[in-house]
Amino acid sequence: LVRLALGVFSADRSVRRAGGGSDWNARDIELTVEVGEPHAWAAHAPELASVIGFLSGDRWTFHFTQAELPSVALMELDEPTPDRTVLLSGGADSAAGALTAALRLPAGSTLQLVSQFSATSISPFQKDLVARIRTLAPGRTICHRQIALNRNAKRIDGTNFPLEASSRSRSLLFLALGLAAAQPSGGPLYIPENGFASLNPALGPERRGALSTHTTHPRFLVELQEALSKVGAHGLIENPFQALTKGEIFANVASLVGADEASAYLSASNSCAHTDARYSGVAPGSSCGVCFGCLVRRASFHASGIADTTEYLCADATGRVASFVAQKSIVEAMHDFVSQDPKPRMVMTMSLPDDYPPAAALDLCKRGVSEMRAFLS
Repeated sequence: LVRLALGVFSADRSVRRAGGGSDWNARDIELTVEVGEPHAWAAHAPELASVIGFLSGDRWTFHFTQAELPSVALMELDEPTPDRTVLLSGGADSAAGALTAALRLPAGSTLQLVSQFSATSISPFQKDLVARIRTLAPGRTICHRQIALNRNAKRIDGTNFPLEASSRSRSLLFLALGLAAAQPSGGPLYIPENGFASLNPALGPERRGALSTHTTHPRFLVELQEALSKVGAHGLIENPFQALTKGEIFANVASLVGADEASAYLSASNSCAHTDARYSGVAPGSSCGVCFGCLVRRASFHASGIADTTEYLCADATGRVASFVAQKSIVEAMHDFVSQDPKPRMVMTMSLPDDYPPAAALDLCKRGVSEMRAFLS
């Protein structure tokens, strides 16, 4: 699965989308992947193509060939089997999920946290959160697997790869690495993400398809698990926050460690969608405060009554990053989005799995919109 995810991510980053079009001009991508058991994967290639197509908004075709067998025996890891494995991206939801998992494990347990990054500005946030978890949840062994992965800039022949910035398939790589780490325990991989963002209702009719990420969408997670189960891979995935808004998650953290500790801990995470702020002369890892991730984050602090000590670029009084902030801002679109309560037709566009009640999705969207409206008003 990791081999497949690496191939998908590299192809996704290297095949440019045509400009314009509400579907981002979905691409046709044919990919050959070397795996240990080609027949097992090939038998379910169409299902995998459908699942990954839903994630990236493209049409995929997969071919599987025999990978070269390792020439030496693999060594077993000399460490305890984890009692729980959680993805830690550095964002507020993953931070809340990792801390909650640590606190709910009994003393003497082992929590495995898996992080992946391409932008080096995110690495310090991940490391800092792990250090804070060790302080807030003493008596547990915290194993942090931090993996830096990105596609090279140049091809084998020395020419530059084309660069596609959307890279919707990054989450597949993150999940694959997490599942590989969770496999020895036989337990599920936890991918904490608030349910409102997972459903990711489109801000407007023009933001459909690949314009709305499906990183933790219930349908994607369910269908990926089904496909992996058929192949014979470890595919147990759970989103512990699927039924919660981000504000409700924040409130839960405060109930576990107190409002002051929750403020310090959650403020140390990074929810910004834009890692390119450093090109405007600001510190790496700075938060714009006006993208979707930042706005939902700020609304969640407001809804939970927890102090937000994050420094946002939109609050910079000098004006030196005003143009950058203006380019990234979706504040006006968010005002329009939350001006009315979500309607059933919004849920009808979400492609929910069969076991996800539409009424529950609508209720969750109403609660999420309510948090945003209270903050923006």
